[in-house]
Amino acid sequence: MPTLYLIPATLADDTAEQVLPAQIREVISQTDVYFVENLRTARRFISSLKTGRVIDETLFYDLHKDTPEAETRQQLQELTKQQRNAGVLSEAGCPGVADPGAVAVAIAHKLGWQVMPLVGPSSILLALMASGMSGQSFAFHGYLPIDRHDRSRALKHLDKEAHQRRQTQIFMETPYRNNALFADVLVNCQPDTRLCVACNLTAPDAFIRTMTIREWKSQTPDLHKKPTVFLLL
Repeated sequence: MPTLYLIPATLADDTAEQVLPAQIREVISQTDVYFVENLRTARRFISSLKTGRVIDETLFYDLHKDTPEAETRQQLQELTKQQRNAGVLSEAGCPGVADPGAVAVAIAHKLGWQVMPLVGPSSILLALMASGMSGQSFAFHGYLPIDRHDRSRALKHLDKEAHQRRQTQIFMETPYRNNALFADVLVNCQPDTRLCVACNLTAPDAFIRTMTIREWKSQTPDLHKKPTVFLLL
């Protein structure tokens, strides 16, 4: 049966040498079919690795949040008949985690494929490691509601869970809404709750800091359009 490679991409530009193992270049040099969240980003990422892979001879299938599952299933079924390996590429970080690549992985398992996750940067895990919060008990919630009322209710619930369970609560937001989310966190969480802000991870200007909500109220970072992970405990 074919193999589906789960290929992590860089979190920040020009960091491939620092964060990607040699295995990723090797797999990409030998793989000519990809399921990608963003075609332009995927092509640029593969080209940047300079593996000798000819982009115009590479087959890309769209796999984003609006891709019909039946379409991905049909594509994987055809690849199964051809016995062709394929890769899954997220726009950044690890595919299948807060990422539509999980759809391809689930279908691949049903078709009997070998699924092979490769080592690479995960913003969620890196943020947890650097937060000083519990890595024994944690929950990742992905993106919180956009509606202000619903988001406030969600934050109060996460704050309560963090205190009652002593469980790290992890979430994120679309980068251009980061500042609004940060402000809502300060309003809806208890003063003694610890908040970690992990921004631009692996980049030269990475910013990672954990303080109480009370302390954060006197220091407001500018997180606009900067990929950021938030953690509460």
